[in-house]
Amino acid sequence: MQVISSLPLKDILNLRLVSKTWHTLISLNEAPIVRYHLDHHIPAYALRLYPVSDPIAANFHHLCGLWHRLHVATKLSFLMCEWITKEIFLRTTEAQRLEFGPQYERMRRRLIPLLFTIFHFFESYRKLHLQHILDHDGHGLSHEPYTLNPVEVQIMSCYDDRTLLRVHEIFPLVVSSFCRQLRPPTYVGRVERSLRGYLREKPSDEVHAAILLLGGLRQVERLWEIKGYNTRRGAVDSWFHEITREDLPETPVKARRGLMGLGRKKSSSGAKDVSKLSVGDSRSHRRGSGDSADDATFTASDGGLVFNTSLSAGMPMDMLSSDHVTRLLPDLPALQHIWSTTAEALILDRRIVDRPQSIKRNAQVMLDLIKDDGIDEEDEWWYGRSTPDSVRPALEAIDEDPIEGV
Repeated sequence: MQVISSLPLKDILNLRLVSKTWHTLISLNEAPIVRYHLDHHIPAYALRLYPVSDPIAANFHHLCGLWHRLHVATKLSFLMCEWITKEIFLRTTEAQRLEFGPQYERMRRRLIPLLFTIFHFFESYRKLHLQHILDHDGHGLSHEPYTLNPVEVQIMSCYDDRTLLRVHEIFPLVVSSFCRQLRPPTYVGRVERSLRGYLREKPSDEVHAAILLLGGLRQVERLWEIKGYNTRRGAVDSWFHEITREDLPETPVKARRGLMGLGRKKSSSGAKDVSKLSVGDSRSHRRGSGDSADDATFTASDGGLVFNTSLSAGMPMDMLSSDHVTRLLPDLPALQHIWSTTAEALILDRRIVDRPQSIKRNAQVMLDLIKDDGIDEEDEWWYGRSTPDSVRPALEAIDEDPIEGV
């Protein structure tokens, strides 16, 4: 287990495919494996936002969820840096981009922890906003008089002063850069827009708010990756239509069949409900059986550990049900009021800065992202002391997301 724990997470998950014995070995020892990875391969800022206080919660679902969020933050950081380099710093030629390389890398590494925190904000907001509606008999925030959004206040109370200020300074850049991807190019005239087919206007602010608060940064990244304005714009309409149509199906629960159940169908009269059989139930069932090879096999009737693992819970910010979308969509705040109003009020209330003018705006934020000084001190704050390079996602990490391959 010491050897297995030191392997990359993707290799550990692939080891479960070797045989049923290997799958059992990995599944029954996921707690020590996960604790090793949390101690050695997860950056400090991720552990601060998603702590594991209960040892039972140290499972593959929690670990893969962290890597999924890191993957999204890393990929979105790459996409933002590409856009900033081209559109703001005007580095378009190969020679200019090569010269701008060190600044590009510093900007990318500084953006990852900030985007990870924004992922946490949108994920927490959707969950807490829905819970608020359910706790108040279906009445949302739009039916309550408030100065500061209570859901946002609850989430931002988890952020220390430094994190709150840094994310607040970068938040307008994140939103504006994403919104820019959903608008037709500004450099083309009316005739060229007609020839190129840029006839569709940008989405409404309500659609932008829905993408951010209901889809989160994962949906932002998916839309951003789509090449071509018309195709990207069509994907936005398709996504919004999918979540707003009245006959939106609930998330289907696929019938899970064991390896021995791939042949002829067995009678279901004496079979247990596999979806209700927990890992603990399967262990006790196996311990109470005999020592024969037939008793040790995993079938569709006894469930086993093949399908009843923590990873069956799905990825963070998965698609909402139709009922939850119906409750949340009419109660979403305006795009201009997301984060900014509450965060600035809390920054002043905590006296993180003396006055609003001390909060850095876009130009100064851009310079801070590419500056050479302070990178070591920032790395120590975000990633922790004496941590290996694995906690700092490299550029090639954007191509791997363990939770999507399981």
